[in-house]
Amino acid sequence: MEISELHSPECKVITAKKYISGLLILAGNSLTAIGCVGLVLALSGLIQTDSFGLGISSGIRVIGSVAATGCLLSAIGYGLVEYFEK
Repeated sequence: MEISELHSPECKVITAKKYISGLLILAGNSLTAIGCVGLVLALSGLIQTDSFGLGISSGIRVIGSVAATGCLLSAIGYGLVEYFEK
C-alpha cells in the first residue's frame, strides 16, 4: 500500500467503521458483564433489587435487561466486523 492510499477517503471510512464496531463490542461486552454480575449479586441477596425497580417492572428485570442489551450490542458489533471483512 502506498502512502497516498493510506490517506484516501476510503481508508478513513474503513477506519471509522472498525472504530464503531470495536466500540459496540466493548460497550456490549461491558454491559453484559455488569448485568451478569448484577444478576448474580441480586439472586444471592447481596444487593437489594427494589432500588432498580422502575414503574411496574421489578428490579431483577431491569438488571437482566442490561445484560440482554449488552448481548445485542455485542452481536451488532461482531456482525459489523464480519460484514466489513467481505
